[in-house]
Amino acid sequence: MNQPLTVLAEEEELFRKTVREFADRELTPRAARMDAQAHYDPEILPMLFDLGVMAIETPEKWGGSDASFFMSVLAVEEVSRADASVGVLVDVQNTLVANAILRYAGTELQERALSKMASGTVASYALSEAGSGSDAFALKTRAVRDGSDWVLTGRKLWITNAAEAGLFLVMANADPDAGYRGITSFIVERDMPGFAIGKKEDKLGIRASSTCELVLDSVRVPAANVVGEVGRGYKIAIETLNEGRIGIGAQMIGIAQGALEDALGYTQERQQFGKPIGEFQSVQFELARMATEIEAARLMVYNAARLKDAGLPFLKQAAMAKLFASEVAERVTSMAVELFGGVGYTREYPVEKRYRDAKIGKIYEGTSHMQLQTIARAIQSGG
Repeated sequence: MNQPLTVLAEEEELFRKTVREFADRELTPRAARMDAQAHYDPEILPMLFDLGVMAIETPEKWGGSDASFFMSVLAVEEVSRADASVGVLVDVQNTLVANAILRYAGTELQERALSKMASGTVASYALSEAGSGSDAFALKTRAVRDGSDWVLTGRKLWITNAAEAGLFLVMANADPDAGYRGITSFIVERDMPGFAIGKKEDKLGIRASSTCELVLDSVRVPAANVVGEVGRGYKIAIETLNEGRIGIGAQMIGIAQGALEDALGYTQERQQFGKPIGEFQSVQFELARMATEIEAARLMVYNAARLKDAGLPFLKQAAMAKLFASEVAERVTSMAVELFGGVGYTREYPVEKRYRDAKIGKIYEGTSHMQLQTIARAIQSGG
């Protein structure tokens, strides 16, 4: 019998419970401090690898869990419910980098890269540049063949996980005359000569997550580190980002769920006019609206993830899920701040952080306007 979307299989429910307990125990108490310091507590990364959430789809023979994409979505949601900064760390590792390597890299490169990513190496996805945001394929980073190697030169901006990463999936153009058809994907390792981490951005939200510039100064990369075929990097980037959007949708519902739980607790404690403010109908209606929108967003995200795992078309559903979930996160966290009143605007309570964290959902891995464009094209073509 087919199960409803939000009814999980026994293995999925156990996994969700394990991740939630970890997040409540280890992440929630550290979230405010990591946000204020704008970096992760160094104890967190080893814990994430030990938990098994940094190599969810990686085959067991390379140290991973050999689980589904949907399990990655559950992990991102539950971690983000505690701290969205850690949520995006888990998301990029699984839904972008590991996903691309699993789908497109040769077996030798898969084993080499994924084994590292399962055993303690954080990975980063390097596509964006100063002149290529939404126009992702206007990138200027060049790859020039030199014997059995490629030499990469250029700069990347706004690269998530950059400060912590030891392995980078870098997009560079190997044939500028061919336009986007020259774009090629490379695995670049942190210790390669000529590779450096540049400026770290000082951000509004997800502050513990590092967002940095990458500098590639004639970095020599072996031909064995090319992911997929030369000139097919555009396809890898597009298809990986399509999947990554579902992960960002999961991050957003995690943020929103955390904000709703904060608001439910506070409105039962805060007394005004002789009773908890949660007993006033106006407050109850806002809580009901928040819960309804989160449930709708969760259904969209889960559906897109299930479609992906089933090998069915999911492009439109992924774009819809990211678009809607990011809007819901923004609305729900904003209302949570209002329900807390004046203290919600202070850092004494967690809702102001959730409000700041939510904003990025409409921006990275494709802005809301890009999602609308994708959806419009799909429905106009009968998709």
